[in-house]
Amino acid sequence: MNKNLQRLAKDTAIYGLSSIVGRFLNYLLVPLYTAKMTAASGGYGIITHMYAITALLLVLLTFGMETTFFRFANKEGEDPSRVFSTALIGISSTATLFFVAVLLLLTPISRVLGYADNPQYVWVMALIVAIDAFRAIPFAYLRQQKKALKFASLQLLNIGVNIALNCIYYLALDGHDPGYAFYINLVCSALITLCLYREIANIRHGFDKTLFHRMLAYSWPIVILGIAGILNQVADKILFPYIYEGADAKMQLGIYGACAKIAMIMAMITQAFRYAYEPFVFGKTRDKDNDTMQALAMKYFVIFTLLAFLCVVGWIDLLKHIISPDYWEGLHVVPIVMAAEIMMGIYFNLSFWYKLEDKTIWGAVFSGIGCAVLIAINIIFVPRYGYTACAWAGFAGYAVAMTLSYIVGQKYHPIKYPIRAITTYLLLTALIFASMNYLRTTTPQWLSLTANTLLITLFAALIILTQRKKKNTLDPHS
Repeated sequence: MNKNLQRLAKDTAIYGLSSIVGRFLNYLLVPLYTAKMTAASGGYGIITHMYAITALLLVLLTFGMETTFFRFANKEGEDPSRVFSTALIGISSTATLFFVAVLLLLTPISRVLGYADNPQYVWVMALIVAIDAFRAIPFAYLRQQKKALKFASLQLLNIGVNIALNCIYYLALDGHDPGYAFYINLVCSALITLCLYREIANIRHGFDKTLFHRMLAYSWPIVILGIAGILNQVADKILFPYIYEGADAKMQLGIYGACAKIAMIMAMITQAFRYAYEPFVFGKTRDKDNDTMQALAMKYFVIFTLLAFLCVVGWIDLLKHIISPDYWEGLHVVPIVMAAEIMMGIYFNLSFWYKLEDKTIWGAVFSGIGCAVLIAINIIFVPRYGYTACAWAGFAGYAVAMTLSYIVGQKYHPIKYPIRAITTYLLLTALIFASMNYLRTTTPQWLSLTANTLLITLFAALIILTQRKKKNTLDPHS
């Protein structure tokens, strides 16, 4: 494998370890929450709803500065330290103003969100968002400096403390209040921010107003892109309580949110890939083989996400025990959500043509159209089909954004992606998926699990055999 790809693979492995292990450890909270908060109580629905809202707010408050930081820190003539301090001061000022505004308008905001009886949920989550927005830039700095180990260590520390405190409240103290999940999150966010003091100290380089204006000019389309992108992930969960016609909206949302957690292994892989890939690509802007590297990365990303898809689908009868049995009725959405996450990862890979060409407005257009499709499907079909429509809406939204980005990208920045190789793996995955579904419904569980494991092993073996022959070539089509 090429040295650049080896470096990318190494960093992805480190980020992936923190992401996958961290997410796995966080999975331990899902059975804990679903055991302590039954589906009928709506407690997990509250957690799902609030975290969906905060995910959207975090995109707004970070204002695309992570990607913008990478772009400007690698630009000729720019001082990376000044870029960092300017971004950090700008984000911290915005985050502070946001939290103050929430405190001043707490009562009406709580009423609109449906938490008039629990306004503490709102101000606590607002403070968490403000802190997380602030620390996003120091974490981006760690990635830019190739300090993957420190990045991973802090992420795992955050998760470890979070799990420990949750276990104390929900197990040792036998608590049931969903609000304590938010209080614990606040403690963890504050702790990790303190651990970033060395990076934050670089703020001494000051705030460059002219530079910040140039950064804003680059980042505002990314914000629109980010808003549309995060809405593709959380709009269904935000809208569901308002458009679902049944009286058990929080219960249904909790079922959907719990089952979607099983599918989040795909989000882990995509996130790990993004953490390593973004600074990697921006750092190779001037290299002649950059487009070839992107094509190769696309092929390997698709291959390994398809393998992960088959693992989850094939072992769903084991993985479903992550959540309480009264949530199992929603398991049919898991493959749909995973397929949507794969397309989101492909879309992320395709997005670099407009980022490198400084035409980020295209990202806003693609994501905006995809988001409009998602919201429309939710509004039209959720009242009739419930959370199943949410899953298909996400699938459709990502499919549209991905397709548009590929078509337009081939016009403005053509890259020869290995379409034939990717299509072959997709068709093989579809065939194995259909076989797994058939076996699951027609054979005993032990037999279907055995057969599925064999199919997964054969797929992995095929990957190893075909790629081993091409390990020394940079041809992504091989």
